Formats: sequence, structure tokens, C-alpha cells
Amino acid sequence: MVTNYLNLIPVFVIAAIPALVWLLFFLKEDLHPEPKKMLAITFLAGMASSIPVLFIELVFQKIAITPLHSILLFIVGIAIIEEVFKFFATYLANAESKYLDEPVDAMIYMITAALGFATIENFFVVRNSLDIVNLKTIFDMLNAVSLRFVGATLLHALASGIVGYYWALDRFKKKRGAVWIGLLIAAAVHAIFNFFVVQFQSSDIFYPTFFLVFIAFWVLADFERTKRISNGV
Repeated sequence: MVTNYLNLIPVFVIAAIPALVWLLFFLKEDLHPEPKKMLAITFLAGMASSIPVLFIELVFQKIAITPLHSILLFIVGIAIIEEVFKFFATYLANAESKYLDEPVDAMIYMITAALGFATIENFFVVRNSLDIVNLKTIFDMLNAVSLRFVGATLLHALASGIVGYYWALDRFKKKRGAVWIGLLIAAAVHAIFNFFVVQFQSSDIFYPTFFLVFIAFWVLADFERTKRISNGV
């Protein structure tokens, strides 16, 4: 039993690698870096938000009457639920924080929480090798998370980045209700990615990858827009 618990450590470390790499990438967009403490709290909040989502997904699996229902719940239902929970986790961790003082911060904190959420997802993807950890299983886990690096992990960051942009409009430009538009757009992006995953599975990663590249340019443009808001443009 002790050995099994010890095996959790390399699994978790490997699961966290894609999230931490993307986090370092997106943090470069913030000209006034956020306190590491707040980033850690937000990352942990994103991880915690995965727990209720997991239970809801299990319920979805049980209420799915037909394979079609199961697919629709995965494509649409899960997309909406995950985006909503990631936002509320970020909101609870940062809404009253004095450090959320620039439009770009809303995007940074949303992406941070999303990557915490993705870390837990990655953990469950690679945890099948818990009984024995050796060079082969570590290689297999690295291979699994490498696919998620340009897949689901990036998706979570991008979708939440979109929510962060609209949250910034809501909070700093006083466009009330804009965050709900952001959540709808993020859920749509998430659902489209899920559709590609279901449609092509592992046979063709070109379409989901190309889609994420397109969304990445969109999110990077949103970062530039938030910087212009900060400059009063």
C-alpha cells in the first residue's frame, strides 16, 4: 500500500508538466506579474473544481440512455459544466483580491485555474500505471501527457482565457453580463473540440490540433486587447 501511494508522486509530477509549461508560456503575457501565492491558490482552486465536475460526469454516464445520449452529454454537457466550474473556482479565489487590478489579470487567473483543472484530468489519464512504476511506464505516461499537451490541456487554457477576456470586459469596462457571453463562447469552443475528439478519436489529430491553433491566435489577440484596455484605448 505504501508503495502504491509513493507511485502517486511521479504520476502527479508527470501529469502536471503540460500545465506548468503552458502556465509559464501564458504568464509572459502579463507585464506586471501576479504574486506567486495568488497563482498557487488559483491553481489549487482549479484542481479542486475538478472534484464536483467528476461526480457530475459520473452521473451523466449513468443517465445516458443510448450511446447518442452519451456522446451529446460528452460533447455539450461536459463542455458547459467544466467551463462554468473553472470560472467559479477562479471567481471565488480572486474576485475580492486586490491583485486582480488589471484586465489582463482576469485572463491570467482564469488560465491558471484551468491548468490546475487540467492537471487533475491528466492525472487520471496516466494513473493506470500506478501499480508498477519503471522506465517503461514512465515513458508511456510521458507519451500520454505529450498528446494532452497539445490537446486537452491547451484546450482548457484557451477556453478559460476567452472567459477571462470577457470577465475583464465585465469587470473593467463595465459591460455587465459579458462574462456569460464568454462562458457561452468557451463552452462552444470546448464542445467543438470534443466533437473532433469523438469524430476522429486517435486516428487523426490534425483537425483538433488545427482548431486549437486557430483558437490560440484568438486568445493571444485577446491578451493584446486587454493590454489596450489597461492603456485606456
